[in-house]
Amino acid sequence: MDSEPEAGGTEAEVEVEVEVDEATGLVKRRTPLPYPVGPPTLAAILDEPLERFPERIALIDGERQWTFAELDRCVDQAATALASLGVGPGDRVAWSLPNCADVPIGFLATQRLTAVWLGVNLNLAPREKSHLLDDSQACLWITADDATAASNSTAFKGTVISESAYNDAVSTADPASAPRPDIDPHAPAAIAYTSGTTGAPKGAVHSQHNLLWPGLITLSTHPPKPTDRQGTPLAHTILNMLILGVVSAWTRGTTGVVLHRGDPEGFCAEVARHRLTRTTLVPAQLHDLVLHRGVDPGDLASLESILVGGAATPANTRRAFAEKFDIRALMGYGLSEAPTGIVRESIHEPIDDSATGYALDLLEVVIVDEGDRELAAGQPGEICLRPTTAGPWAQCWTPTMGYWRRPDATRELLRGNVLHTGDIGMLDDNKRLTVTGRRSELIIRGGANVYPFEVEQVLLDHPEVLEAAVYGIADERLGEQVAAAVVTAGLELDTAALREFLAGRLARYKIPDHISVLDSLPRNSMGKVQKSELPMPADPLADELV
Repeated sequence: MDSEPEAGGTEAEVEVEVEVDEATGLVKRRTPLPYPVGPPTLAAILDEPLERFPERIALIDGERQWTFAELDRCVDQAATALASLGVGPGDRVAWSLPNCADVPIGFLATQRLTAVWLGVNLNLAPREKSHLLDDSQACLWITADDATAASNSTAFKGTVISESAYNDAVSTADPASAPRPDIDPHAPAAIAYTSGTTGAPKGAVHSQHNLLWPGLITLSTHPPKPTDRQGTPLAHTILNMLILGVVSAWTRGTTGVVLHRGDPEGFCAEVARHRLTRTTLVPAQLHDLVLHRGVDPGDLASLESILVGGAATPANTRRAFAEKFDIRALMGYGLSEAPTGIVRESIHEPIDDSATGYALDLLEVVIVDEGDRELAAGQPGEICLRPTTAGPWAQCWTPTMGYWRRPDATRELLRGNVLHTGDIGMLDDNKRLTVTGRRSELIIRGGANVYPFEVEQVLLDHPEVLEAAVYGIADERLGEQVAAAVVTAGLELDTAALREFLAGRLARYKIPDHISVLDSLPRNSMGKVQKSELPMPADPLADELV
């Protein structure tokens, strides 16, 4: 049985109650210090490029491209069109479009209007779209789907317009008529709905201030060059992906590229065509690039920086990727509430089987026990985040303002003025973080703690296992049993031999009682495994081929 961790170190700042607005569910916090570099708001990110190099290419979408001067005019034009459709300060505007220039341009237009941007992924079912639209109380929904059908399928109460109708409104709008409200960098600016892997998605609200730092933090670590081109094939209706792609490129004064294809051949073709230098991927894409034989490694030769996040990435996959493409993809850890990645693997250290990386300069990672007491190095507990108190970024970082219209959830998330991630991990003596799983996914089998991440990593060491997901299933006697779903290399898997393989590497109670072999693991748009959709067998000791 796992022993309980002993408290060590100092008491975390957990006794201070956060003040939350009951109507919006958002925290009332003091104004943080300004960032040491960059503009004060998202609405102003084009100001410096406009002054220094207005004719530099700012945006590329297929055959079309915009200079910073042209982009600025298009943003004002979009802002005028949105205002004509009734959008004002604080209004939520929902976007359901494929990756296209309209999304980042519309995002920046909402920021200039002091409205609130919301992405609604096209792949969501009508019921899922309804939840986001109803929960956010959006006033306008711009969709690539048939507007009438979309409205009827979701019973949306606001205004619904098609992509073509929106483009018509933009084409006739006068950019000189764009409203110019005062910008509060700490007011709501965008909502990122959580992936919903453990329940109904909640809307994490972000300010313009805390959506700026993912781009600004790279100005010193990776100084921008005029030839930089940055983009991601992941859906731009995911706020984190929009921020880590085109928006971060603009924050750096460089070129943002809209990518349309995430499949191996399509992605490689777009990277080669646009000479992309920076990108963000999810583990499934890295995995596919490694295995796809039709991909020419030379197609990725222009890439200088690849971040991979959204889920754990097996070390053997990262090693195989580096060997095949002669570039290292750096693993990151983050969450919608941060926002985006806040821990990065160090390129100066060997690829590690377990450790995730180090916190970025503007924040600190602390590990706490169930009583919110800070733990010493080497002791596992909940991963929490707080702003750093040293250096040029001291007291600049702020996490989400809270969950939209969920005051109790906001208090729980931000209690003690730290961000509680709900993830389990530990720090070593050098403050390097190892993430071991989610607290909500912890399996308690007969009183013993089983962390799914640990078992998944051992499963992935088996030569025939390509993907693995470990989860708990109810058991009358033990409380829970351990189940695993795996994807293989196409060979028939001998589950008895697999258990024998695990027996030499795991305690007996951690070895899965049930193993399902799947063609693929169910994933959401961020590449995270949807464990609620994995097999839940009535007889956990009977292996199945599903």
